[in-house]
Amino acid sequence: MIHPSHSQERPAYPAGLIRHVTLPDGRAVTIRPIRPEDTAIERDFVNSLSAHAKFQRFMFTLRELTPEMLARFTQIDYEREMALIAVLDTPQGERQVGVARYARLPDDGQSCEFAIVVADDWQGKGLASQLMKSLIAAARDRGLRVMEGFRLLKNARMQDLARSLGFRSAADPDDPQLVRMRLVL
Repeated sequence: MIHPSHSQERPAYPAGLIRHVTLPDGRAVTIRPIRPEDTAIERDFVNSLSAHAKFQRFMFTLRELTPEMLARFTQIDYEREMALIAVLDTPQGERQVGVARYARLPDDGQSCEFAIVVADDWQGKGLASQLMKSLIAAARDRGLRVMEGFRLLKNARMQDLARSLGFRSAADPDDPQLVRMRLVL
């Protein structure tokens, strides 16, 4: 018999997903699963993004995350979703410079949708590739078989990243401004 409080517990923090990565330019970052106590660095990260980067990620104009969005982005169920953040150690504490996340789709439980955003001054340095490789590995390890996402038609960086990781792209039949990306894991 399952103890009633047991069903309310969150899955354990997946510490096995923590990676220390050195990028091609020599900078070191830590890629790790997000935690509920990361609310402040997640908020600061999103607030620091340019309007263009926010639009590329959220596909709508966003000034800042609402408290509800912050809670949803940092208090996750690691069995159904994953958010990996890239952080730097600074004298003031950790600074977030990127995030890649997936959420299981409600279809057969074997597919997920992903999203990624990297700080403006960290784009083009290999960080997005490292985040996505870690996210893909985490999805595979959790039994997912397909990862998909959407990008804006004009988002050439995301197009190049997706292609380099083996994603197949196709126009979205419902919106000519969107491209659907799909990877069989």
